Amino acid sequence: MKSPRKSLTEGPILKALAMLALPIIGVNLLQTGYQLVDAFWVGRLGANAVAAVSISFPINFLLISLSSGFAFAGAILVAQYAGAKNFKMVNHVARQTLLMAFLISLVVSIIAYIFSPQILYAIGVEEIIFDEANLFQRTIFIGLIFNFGFIMFQSLLRGIGEVRIPLYINGATLLLNFFLDPLFIYGWGPVKAYGVTGAAVSTLVTQFLSIAVGMYILFKGTTEIKLSMKAFSFDWPLLKKAFKLGFPSSIEISARALGLTLMTVLVARFGTEVLAAYGVGSRLISFVVILSLGLSKACTTLVGQNMGAQRIDRAEKTSYYSSVIGFISLSVVGILFFIFAEPLTRAFLAGDDYVVNMGVDFLKITSLSFGFMGLQMSIIGTLRGSGNTVSSMMLTIIGIWVIQFPAAWFLSSHTSLGYNGLWWSFPISNVIPALITLGWYKTGRWKNKNLVHSSPQD
Repeated sequence: MKSPRKSLTEGPILKALAMLALPIIGVNLLQTGYQLVDAFWVGRLGANAVAAVSISFPINFLLISLSSGFAFAGAILVAQYAGAKNFKMVNHVARQTLLMAFLISLVVSIIAYIFSPQILYAIGVEEIIFDEANLFQRTIFIGLIFNFGFIMFQSLLRGIGEVRIPLYINGATLLLNFFLDPLFIYGWGPVKAYGVTGAAVSTLVTQFLSIAVGMYILFKGTTEIKLSMKAFSFDWPLLKKAFKLGFPSSIEISARALGLTLMTVLVARFGTEVLAAYGVGSRLISFVVILSLGLSKACTTLVGQNMGAQRIDRAEKTSYYSSVIGFISLSVVGILFFIFAEPLTRAFLAGDDYVVNMGVDFLKITSLSFGFMGLQMSIIGTLRGSGNTVSSMMLTIIGIWVIQFPAAWFLSSHTSLGYNGLWWSFPISNVIPALITLGWYKTGRWKNKNLVHSSPQD
């Protein structure tokens, strides 16, 4: 067994945060790259092909949201047991959460595959692209078991503080995907052309290779986690604990995914040009979200390990540093976005001044509130790391469903702002939820959660 990583429960906190956050941000950027690579190659098949692929993204995102929530449970429990230096339980949690991921993904994959046509009919997919969209989507659904497994693998390693290995695997598979996409889409030699479905086949292959490498690492014991096949059996009390931790996170992430879909519906009422401006603006903002998520996940791991080690004071300092860094760094990014709003927007919307101006307005209205996004996401990371996933879920739902959407609907439909009302809902949903989250954090109740020093039935 490898010795535990001292830097997470001892030593400089800022160094530990940076060591965790930077590779996590890198992984998130690489995962975004998958979509860009697919879009690059599929785009050469024409608009119908792009539409057939694009239609599955929100559906797939919802399903991945489900797995990501349960992956947080694995990361939280592993982090706290690692902090407590109970590596026997670290291995046990890893086995149980992987089992849970396998079972959930198997059920979800089968149901999604069977009802794929009904899903496409429900969202109103046109007949001209229906068959291609269905075949593409079903191929993606087959790979859910690999996708869910790798997401859990990343979370388990993140829990022990190992964030470089997932970065290397993602980098290698992204590069491979760039070459496999044209091979399966257009065909070459003995490999036949699959068209749009080829992009899904390429993704399926790279996802399988990712989880295969991940399982090899876990069974070989390259890190502090070492699995054994004979040890795989159901621990229902622990699975119950993991489910109670993971289910609120799944609801939280799914609420975000549904929120993105609903916001698109609200924007679409104002026509294609406004939708184009929103699409570009939201794409740029997504990179800011990646930064905040990286810091948030790093905070989750660091807080989790220190809570497990019963270093509450160090967990609190971690939360403070993370929140300050999140607020200041994203405020700086926001200022840069404000200053360079026009060239950033033109990079995606060259030649259409009217749409560009709308996109510029969107960025300028939104950007100066980025710091509050960083603040809230860091505190959310603290809540998750301490095991307060219900609180994290409720605060997120309040921000999206109680504050942002009512504001977006009212300001765009019942004031003179028009579509600009949609833009103003973003700073509102950054500032007010952040202050509410900060207020809840200040009560100190998050420090009372005890996951590893209680019985499995708790």
